[in-house]
Amino acid sequence: MLTAAAGFLGNNETVLVGVGMPGQAATLAQGSHAPELTLVYESGAIGSRPARPPLSIGDPTLFAGALQSLSVADVFTFLIEGGRIDTAFVGAAEIDRLGRLNSTVIGPYESPKVRLPGSGGACEIVQYAKRSLLLSPLQERRFPAEVNFVTSAPPERAEILIVTDQCVLRRAPGGDEVELWRLYEGVEVADVDAVVGWPLRTSPELERMEVGGGIDD
Repeated sequence: MLTAAAGFLGNNETVLVGVGMPGQAATLAQGSHAPELTLVYESGAIGSRPARPPLSIGDPTLFAGALQSLSVADVFTFLIEGGRIDTAFVGAAEIDRLGRLNSTVIGPYESPKVRLPGSGGACEIVQYAKRSLLLSPLQERRFPAEVNFVTSAPPERAEILIVTDQCVLRRAPGGDEVELWRLYEGVEVADVDAVVGWPLRTSPELERMEVGGGIDD
């Protein structure tokens, strides 16, 4: 999942990242094919080149050698809401056929089975980023036909990439539904269909990927 996600990040992009797998994928891309990748953290670190995996978005390693340090308010108003983020890593407990994300509750909002962390800045991030990129294992509970709660609803103009441990799902800019876009080696369409909670469309651009993230010729 890390190498696949890293492969989708292009040189000279501005990428909003967090700690954990998103940050690892971004630094992997930065250290290989995208040295001019600009990493942005919500805490205000702009142009980071972390010397080690950060413990949090406030870890000093993100600011040492960074191009700039902004306030959280400036990150949101100038960079995020200003439409300057090319790719934003976001998380979700559920992703549905329309590409809507849930990180709020499982079950009824008033009396949920599970109360999740909530939106944070995800609603605004997904609304204004040119592309949202999610990392999620392909599990039935994570891919219902309709989310329990709509935390974030990506606009029609935006691209959504969902990198799983078996495939990559995508809602293209202007598209109306998430489709199967890339398959990893050893995985078949039927394997993905058996997990996703709706009749999954297959993109006309469907291709098979090597585990390391490259696309077969």
